[in-house]
Amino acid sequence: MVANLFLPHSLPLFTLPSKFLFLKLPSLPKRFPILSLSFSTLPQIPDPDLSYGPSLHKGTKPPLPIPLSPDQPIEETLINEESFTRVFNIAALRVPAKDCFALESRLRGHLLNWPRVRNIGRVPGDEVEDEIAELLANNQNGEEEDQNGVVSLNRRVYGKSESDGAPLSPVLYREKLAKTFDSRGYVNFRNLAKMSRPNQKKRRAAEGGEGGEGRRRNRKSEFSVLEVVEDEDEEGEDLEGLLGDEFQGRKKWRGSTRLLLLDERYGDRGVEELPQAIQVVMKEDTGKSMRPIIELVRCKLTLFYDYWQMNEILEALLPEGMIVPSAFETVGHIAHLNLRDEHLPYRKFIAKVILDKNKPKIQTVVNKIDAIQNDYRTMQLEVLAGNHSLVTKVVENGLRFQVDLATVYWNSRLATERQRLLNSFTRNDVVCDVFSGVGPIAISAAKIVKRVYANDLNPHAVEYLQRNCGLNKLDKKVKVFNMDGRRFIRAMFASDKAKSITQVVMNLPKDAAEYLDAFWGILRDRSKDEEFNLPMIHVYGFSKAEDPDFDFHQRIRIALAEVAVDVEMRRVRLVAPGKWMLCASFILPKSVAFANPVDI
Repeated sequence: MVANLFLPHSLPLFTLPSKFLFLKLPSLPKRFPILSLSFSTLPQIPDPDLSYGPSLHKGTKPPLPIPLSPDQPIEETLINEESFTRVFNIAALRVPAKDCFALESRLRGHLLNWPRVRNIGRVPGDEVEDEIAELLANNQNGEEEDQNGVVSLNRRVYGKSESDGAPLSPVLYREKLAKTFDSRGYVNFRNLAKMSRPNQKKRRAAEGGEGGEGRRRNRKSEFSVLEVVEDEDEEGEDLEGLLGDEFQGRKKWRGSTRLLLLDERYGDRGVEELPQAIQVVMKEDTGKSMRPIIELVRCKLTLFYDYWQMNEILEALLPEGMIVPSAFETVGHIAHLNLRDEHLPYRKFIAKVILDKNKPKIQTVVNKIDAIQNDYRTMQLEVLAGNHSLVTKVVENGLRFQVDLATVYWNSRLATERQRLLNSFTRNDVVCDVFSGVGPIAISAAKIVKRVYANDLNPHAVEYLQRNCGLNKLDKKVKVFNMDGRRFIRAMFASDKAKSITQVVMNLPKDAAEYLDAFWGILRDRSKDEEFNLPMIHVYGFSKAEDPDFDFHQRIRIALAEVAVDVEMRRVRLVAPGKWMLCASFILPKSVAFANPVDI
């Protein structure tokens, strides 16, 4: 007989044998049934070609999920999580808790070394108070001393321990006080009642209150269970009266114990076939006492759907030979995918696995349907899993940004490039952001520079830009505009603010270079003898040419109608095979700024 137990995240989940001392615990959630009975007749045949460690291709497994077909209505099909359950036969040493860490150091090279599965298993149920442990400790003087210890313990449990000089336990002492004061005006000791009041969280868990099961099932620690199988029965005192009628533990308590999980190679070996280091430890224990306290036990380690990584699940779900999608962009609580055409028939499955493996951080999974083709730079997204809210909050450079991916543009992969650009600004700069969006550069620059002028054509982006300025308390340093990029450039340099502008950012890679013609002749109405600091321009663009730096430089020369342009070129990132995103930084040439219309 076995009992099931989920342990905290710091320890793997174990199911222990009836001979261990612990109370009967609630059964596993329906999501994770124990299938050891049906698996016990199936052989576990190790594949020598497989690498060390757990794998969906190893162990004893239930029927695999039905292979997917592109013609299958995937939207109406659910992933059978139970089909990803795998059972592994392993061996373990049951050792005293006090000797556990010393033995672990000695046998570390022979213990189980699987990710997220600790090689030490805690044995629940045999953890008792030190005072009670002394009464139940192994006695070497015969059955008479064992019997006396049990009698003494029973006297203390029923509150009759004063006669033998042993003090009452704290719980029994509080109960005695409660009964005493009840007959003398118990209402005057209100705090006394709280001592024995059960914890609310524990009470809700025991009662299975509303939402309790759902919370337990979503815990990430519920990914494995260990079953310790022992055939021999031991004789001893029946402790059901002490620990409850539902107690199904071992009848002879030997003290607090731990399980040292041995390497998977030793799962079906006997003591004689184990490494010499393990045999020496067991012989040393046998030589110390006639009753060995270190035992070799057989275990079944069950790994559930929650244990396996995202790529392992997708590899089993997708057809053989198909590339497993593993990267996605995270925007707040949204996972943004850019799936290939071959993945589209399986997009619902991919989204569900990504959602399951990244909760609670990821709550929505979307896929970009088409390339950005509108003037507002908004993406057409399909919600594949989770809630349908595309409004989220992003934290970057210590600042908070509210974003609605349905109406504005955001790219988290450019965070490093934005930080590099911000590092080039100084406290005396005045920044003009022509295509600011919701303000990742403009608002971040406002913490550094003297003044920021931010513009965007998208009215929704301007609304979120103003909201984010207030959210970060920088609205006094950022002036917001809503107009076309060319009009904004000409308006800014035609005003009295032109002299103060030192940095111009044009982060619209698709066609920002085409807007450079707006700088032609912007200062022609001013005197050339007037002292004027020309701004540094940072323009972004894409290039698919064999030499992307030269190609983008040529486009800048054509847009400015100026050959002698000293440009500092930087490759930002490879956005697609053969397609680079570049940043060109240069000081606006004086010949361009003071050009006359006849020079065009």
